[in-house]
Amino acid sequence: MENLIALLIAAPLLGAAVLLVGGRRLDRVGHWIGTLLSAASFVFGLILFADLLGKNAEHRTLIKHLFSWVPVAGFQADATLRLDQLSMTFVLLITGVGSLIHLYSVGYMEHDERRRRFFGYLNLFLAAMLLLVLADNYLLLYVGWEGVGLASYLLIGFWQHKPSAATAAKKAFLVNRVGDMGLSIAIMLMFATFGTFAFGPVLSHATDASQGKLTAIGLMLLLAACGKSAQVPLQSWLGDAMEGPTPVSALIHAATMVTAGVYLIVRSGAIFNAAPDAQLAVTVVGAVTLLFGAIVGCAKDDIKKALAGSTMSQIGYMVLAAGLGPIGYVFAIMHLVTHGFFKAGLFLGAGSVMHGMNDEVDMRKYGGLRTYMPVTFITFGLGYLAIIGFPGLSGFFSKDKIIEAAFAKGGTEGWILGGAALLGAAITAFYMTRVMLMTFFGEKRWQPDENGHEPHPHESPKVMTIPMIVLAVGSVFAGGLFSIGDRFLHWLEPVTGHSEGHSPVSAWTVTGATMVCLLVGVGIAWAQYGRKPVPAVAPRGSLLTRVARRDLLQDDFNHVVLVRGGEHLTRSLVYVDHTLVDGVVNGTAAGFGGLSGRLRRLQNGFARSYAVSMFGGAALLVAATLLMRAV
Repeated sequence: MENLIALLIAAPLLGAAVLLVGGRRLDRVGHWIGTLLSAASFVFGLILFADLLGKNAEHRTLIKHLFSWVPVAGFQADATLRLDQLSMTFVLLITGVGSLIHLYSVGYMEHDERRRRFFGYLNLFLAAMLLLVLADNYLLLYVGWEGVGLASYLLIGFWQHKPSAATAAKKAFLVNRVGDMGLSIAIMLMFATFGTFAFGPVLSHATDASQGKLTAIGLMLLLAACGKSAQVPLQSWLGDAMEGPTPVSALIHAATMVTAGVYLIVRSGAIFNAAPDAQLAVTVVGAVTLLFGAIVGCAKDDIKKALAGSTMSQIGYMVLAAGLGPIGYVFAIMHLVTHGFFKAGLFLGAGSVMHGMNDEVDMRKYGGLRTYMPVTFITFGLGYLAIIGFPGLSGFFSKDKIIEAAFAKGGTEGWILGGAALLGAAITAFYMTRVMLMTFFGEKRWQPDENGHEPHPHESPKVMTIPMIVLAVGSVFAGGLFSIGDRFLHWLEPVTGHSEGHSPVSAWTVTGATMVCLLVGVGIAWAQYGRKPVPAVAPRGSLLTRVARRDLLQDDFNHVVLVRGGEHLTRSLVYVDHTLVDGVVNGTAAGFGGLSGRLRRLQNGFARSYAVSMFGGAALLVAATLLMRAV
């Protein structure tokens, strides 16, 4: 069975190689090659999952040593893969949802002349993401981490003929490089502290290191997670990344790349458990981001950017749970999985709407689409109900558990974190109801474009709707299945650990408060967008609305602090270089030049000058001799 672990990565990696190197002869079948190899990886994952289920909990870790990567004295880096309950969960999510997105892309990218290359990039992304979650050490994880960054750059900027797409790809790449520096520094600190970067020795000996070193490692890991998972303060790239094709948004921004930071924190749980300051920083980042993303999502008229704000917010919930330690690790991953279903379904639904609306993304130009696109309406609607936490659907089980865990943290910190999570639930209900009403309800608001072409909304082909239906089923049932008998908790507990905590409020109280928040959010959205006509042009709005439309000034902040700050720093360094460094160098050179010029005058080639010099020297010697005798 261990050999199948390598095949999980090898299948999509082979697809990427064939599609990117095979040339135009594969244009007609390239999309099916990419989809079949992605599905093959999912099948391998199912076989391995069945094998793990047949083992006792303590024997559910499979190790596959591939080769000695860097065999150097004192520095041993092995290419070794680890399959346990945590990585198995990610394997099934990545390959399962990824294969559905591949199938959807067959229809969505049907008329794109570079479709083969697109599927090659999708396969490359899957291979890198699988390497990230299957690596048995942080250095090999870093290889997958960077591979995901490269593939995301290629996919976000796939339509690079659009300046906005090319700029978005560069922005995502550069912002993530900041986080990647955090991961690289963390790995260096691990090696300096433990003499290795393998998961086993590092995590088992975490308590042997000093608090200062563990806090530094934890903060650097958090910085890395902020980059990949678009958390404050490295969240600015996510909204712009919507310039990529919609299947990219579903794959990268729902089920895979943005969850990598959550995986990193949970996998490194032993480090954070022993570094309470770093753990507190994780919870603060998660709480701030879940509110930040929710507020941004309220103000977006672009359907994909509204969902991007939602993704930022929901990942914030996961990071918050991961920061709670053993109280929340399992629920962070549980919400990650359920989110993979309903958010991927929502993005694919948005792509289906765009497909039927001539690629229009402005929700103010939609309206009444439920009658034109019934399958999209139902599947999108089920994803909507799941994400707002409607009772019985996936989000109800996973998000409620995070809110309960936040209160179980105890003390003032627990009340603050639990209150933030409840407020986020109310805002989520508001902005997602807003998306639903503006898109599928009310009167039609679309108009002919500048060429006189009016959209003709229609349902997407089956190759696109079938994946949406499957994801909708997962959005409805996944959370409930996980919760029966605490199955998911018992599955992950041997890897992540779990403790109940001591909540000052009962689970029923939390559920009731969450339902009140849900109803308030839905009610406000209905009063504003359901009972009133939606204007074709967004009104000016309040100061908060205008600031939220500009992503709460995150780009303005980056421009003032980083860009302008960098410019001033550069000018200061140039001034110091020109005045101080160059001044010392040039001054020294000028001094020696002047001295040599003066000394040169003593060697002018005239005999009379030399005779005078000799006479003067002799006179000085005689005078000195007489003076010494007189003394």
